[in-house]
Amino acid sequence: MSLRIGDIAPNFKATTSIGEIDFYEYLGDSWGVLFSHPADYTPVCTTELGRTASLKHEFDQRNVKVLALSVDPVESHLGWIKDINETQNTNVDFPIIADSDKKVAELYDMIHPNASETLTVRSLFVIGPDKNVKLMIVYPASTGRNFNEVLRVIDSLQLTANFSVATPADWKDGDDVIVVNSIKTEDIPAKFPKGHKVIKPYLRTTPQPNK
Repeated sequence: MSLRIGDIAPNFKATTSIGEIDFYEYLGDSWGVLFSHPADYTPVCTTELGRTASLKHEFDQRNVKVLALSVDPVESHLGWIKDINETQNTNVDFPIIADSDKKVAELYDMIHPNASETLTVRSLFVIGPDKNVKLMIVYPASTGRNFNEVLRVIDSLQLTANFSVATPADWKDGDDVIVVNSIKTEDIPAKFPKGHKVIKPYLRTTPQPNK
């Protein structure tokens, strides 16, 4: 099954490093980040999980719950978490799914046979409170993820979910945003009273409305 942006994220029950979970129940009304790892005790993943744990405050501020996935069993996860905490000077307290039967990996199309027949690639999904897939990023096993970019995209997704705006290239929280084309130029002042610029009829910018 191949997931696409806008699809409903499949629910599942799984054994994790913090016990049994139901994915939807775990997320509740929060946003979610689900991301996979090729295997336990792998160097790049060790840094990624440590980085995620160190950003707990940033995810909490954005009402985001995080789950990781690896095909190894829980006992392996627990030993690996000790290594992660030691080497990355952090505390991993989010669940790591033990996906030994590859049920979740297959549900989310995390195994790409031309890359590896058995290992999950570095897939990352951002899932909204409506349980829709909002973002998908796939990295090869050799390249660690940029979690500043993950946070930046979540900021954009949450902003654009609440206002009729889009975010331009290299946008970061606090920068000007683009007024979507469905808003007529003459209607912009009423919707965006902070002011706006008309660069081209199809390219209008305004200060970020929630700042």
